[in-house]
Amino acid sequence: MRFSVLCSGSTGNSIYVETDQTKILIDAGVSGKQITSSLQEIGVAVDDLDALLVTHEHSDHVRGVGVMARKCKGLDVFATAGTWTGMQKQVGEIADDKRHVFGVDDVLDFADLRIEPFPISHDANDPVGFCFYNGTNKLALATDLGYASQRVKQAVTGADALIFESNHDTEMLRIGPYPWSVKKRILGDKGHLSNETAGDVLSEVMSGDSKDVYLAHLSPDNNMPEIAEITVRGVLTQNGYQVGKDVMLHDTYRDKPTPLKTIKRL
Repeated sequence: MRFSVLCSGSTGNSIYVETDQTKILIDAGVSGKQITSSLQEIGVAVDDLDALLVTHEHSDHVRGVGVMARKCKGLDVFATAGTWTGMQKQVGEIADDKRHVFGVDDVLDFADLRIEPFPISHDANDPVGFCFYNGTNKLALATDLGYASQRVKQAVTGADALIFESNHDTEMLRIGPYPWSVKKRILGDKGHLSNETAGDVLSEVMSGDSKDVYLAHLSPDNNMPEIAEITVRGVLTQNGYQVGKDVMLHDTYRDKPTPLKTIKRL
């Protein structure tokens, strides 16, 4: 199994996952043009995509969904019923035979790739994260978390690689220019995870061999990659993990894809 975070942040999110027989896009929160360009950078043709899965209906996750669905003839779109309702006006017309609904307890099977959604706490209709399985290999995706519930922690535990939210530095958010109503939303149980909380959760769910963690959905106004990494590294170290040995931390970017990463458990 291989994956790339094509873009991540409050300005737009999209992730690519592939196996030998399957090519999947998760979210399309930027333009179809940017997604196509990012896929080309990692050697993937947009017309080879099999499906597009949507985590929730916020614009930074669905901005390009409609364009991608109409542009790519073989691309089916999968979302929860609540997400379909919430994103309908944003994505426009999508052919009925391309629209698929799943529940949070469903299992989605694509040839050699199994996908299990799980519910997350965010201010959206029916938001989800995903776990991806190919043989013994596991990738987990959990962003847009007001908090990490036991269901989330159980879902992501044991992943060989984890794309996990590290949205904001609490002090930067506190003194920043956002109105208090927005700050309150971000800090609430249906908002976003801080760097420190991300480190706490990661300390709970890491187990077994060395793991790759991709810090994702960083705020451009209330965070910086170096602050996120230093904070998460510090919390992990306090909890007995050796970053660079037990856990490998990776940046994600708003405007370029991460290198295609292979997950292959020995």
